[in-house]
Amino acid sequence: MTMEAIRTEAVRAGDVRLYTEDLHLHYGDVHALKGINMEIRGHHVTALIGPSGCGKSTCLKTLNRMNDVVPRVRITGSVVLDGEDVYGKAVDVTVLRRKVGMVFQAPNPFPMSVYDNIAYGPRVHGIRRRIVLDEIVERSLVGAALWDEVKDRLKKPALSLSGGQQQRLCIARALATGPEVLLMDEPTSALDPISTLKIEELMAQLKRDYSIVIVTHNMQQAARISDYTAFFLLGELVECDRTDRMFASPRDRRTEDYITGRFG
Repeated sequence: MTMEAIRTEAVRAGDVRLYTEDLHLHYGDVHALKGINMEIRGHHVTALIGPSGCGKSTCLKTLNRMNDVVPRVRITGSVVLDGEDVYGKAVDVTVLRRKVGMVFQAPNPFPMSVYDNIAYGPRVHGIRRRIVLDEIVERSLVGAALWDEVKDRLKKPALSLSGGQQQRLCIARALATGPEVLLMDEPTSALDPISTLKIEELMAQLKRDYSIVIVTHNMQQAARISDYTAFFLLGELVECDRTDRMFASPRDRRTEDYITGRFG
């Protein structure tokens, strides 16, 4: 069976949620991603690791076309979600970003109430009935393990929450549009150890319902939370495998050198 046939069978079985095929990205004359072939499996956490400037965050942002807003970007190859290339001409980027949500490195709640932060996305997509919005807000905050902490503060400014609570609010905001995939770009790098632990525990719960892709510089975090790990170096995907296998016996010497701290 060919690799393409194996992948097609896996996609049909629901095992592979999203994949890239010969993905290249240029920032002007800079070749930032070089022929990336990577699979994101359903109901798993996939960690993207590698030294600064290796292309992992750039790759993450191609998955829901966040790089579209960057000047002089040129992308070739494919990013396929549910059998459709997200860079196809017929793709509605707003719909794509509803399916593929994103949480950024620093908490970035909107300067409005806790409630309105969560309700913002559903309102953009045409949901106006208060009873429906109330259900979405509660469900999303429960999903982000934040409901019990803020249920009596829904009308309070989101910026009054702690840093860790703000990041979980941003996760709830991403969940409110009903995504299939959740992208996280170093979501705990600005948080204290206790808040980091809560986010990691939350990811373990969320993967039951979502596919999660996380960029992290923290090797211990990747080992703790991810099912699969992809190692990037100089714009190339060096290796992608189950996390336990990669950390125990990486196939490529460069992966071993990075994981063991010889560089990076």
